[in-house]
Amino acid sequence: MKRSRTSIVFTGDIGFDRYMDGRWRDENLLSESILDFFHSADHVVANVEGALIDAEDNGSHGVFFHSMSPEVAHVLERIGADVWAIGNNHTMDAGVEGLISTRKIADEKGCRTLGAGLNEVEASEPVCIDEAGGIGMFGVAYLSECIPATATEPGIFRWNDMEYIQKRIAEVKRKCRWCVVVSHGGEEFASLPNPYTRDRYLKFLEMGADVVVAHHPHVPENYETFPDGKAIFYSLGNFIFDTNYQREHLYTDTGVLLKLCFTEEKMDFEALGLRIVRGDERIDAAPLPAVFTDIPAEEYELLAPLSAKAFMTENRRTMIYLEPQKYKNAPESVWNSYLFSTETDGYFEGEHMDLKIIAPFAEKAELGEWKKSRLENVKQYILRQL
Repeated sequence: MKRSRTSIVFTGDIGFDRYMDGRWRDENLLSESILDFFHSADHVVANVEGALIDAEDNGSHGVFFHSMSPEVAHVLERIGADVWAIGNNHTMDAGVEGLISTRKIADEKGCRTLGAGLNEVEASEPVCIDEAGGIGMFGVAYLSECIPATATEPGIFRWNDMEYIQKRIAEVKRKCRWCVVVSHGGEEFASLPNPYTRDRYLKFLEMGADVVVAHHPHVPENYETFPDGKAIFYSLGNFIFDTNYQREHLYTDTGVLLKLCFTEEKMDFEALGLRIVRGDERIDAAPLPAVFTDIPAEEYELLAPLSAKAFMTENRRTMIYLEPQKYKNAPESVWNSYLFSTETDGYFEGEHMDLKIIAPFAEKAELGEWKKSRLENVKQYILRQL
């Protein structure tokens, strides 16, 4: 008998290297409350941030190389992950072999994958669950650091192929009551999405999607609900992920597990906060982050410039960490040559790390309009990044 009500838990970023290397062997990695939340759901979509393959960096990725032992599949099984979201900027770090290995292991475990494949048809293929009137999901990812799939080449389903995304949404909606877009995008360490990311997700809803669930920023962000019952969850933060690069930034040890609950008539959600207990390297339940709250358009307009200003501060921390000789104690002339260059690492015009848009937008914070926001906890959360 088909379920008339079903629930799906979505995770934030999962990476089992650096400080998490080998932690898949630890039966106490996940607290009982975390496991209980997973086991209360009918399905789990896990953001698998890197290929499941024994591989090493060929020298081209440096601190940004991420892959995982195939044994990590044990943890994914333990949380009940029957769908693996693999459309992200690290799935192809280990090349085509890593992608093939990951999909093969998922298939052997009876799991389906979203967002990446050996061609654009595979990469964009929806996963449909015949419950609660039908739930169709597909994955997209930002372009600049993700290798896009083509008609003949492997990679990810790119989030800027709006015509193809419209086609997939229409296909899902013909078959299913619900359409979920799982997105990997947005700037790292930003508390709120920058305007062009929010605009993109709003467009997905206009195209007919019912909900967008996103990750990649490695910190939690807000969510936004709408009168027609649709919703966007802008970032779930980290789930299992801990590196020195992450530790340079605030809030990277926190995250959210999101449970979407569907019937044919409506969608509800529950959420569980989590924290990465550094040192012990385990995951425990925690209060939901202050930023994980419903921020309507009028509040977003007030707070977004302040968040952009905080993001610019975080971005400076990133560059000082990556290139201390160049950026530590650097004059503003050096910073400006980085901030306004179209050669900036990861830059993609109007889509990702477009600092020539973000930097002047951040300057609007000096007008102080953010002080009018009624969301005091969110204001304080963002100000701590400055």
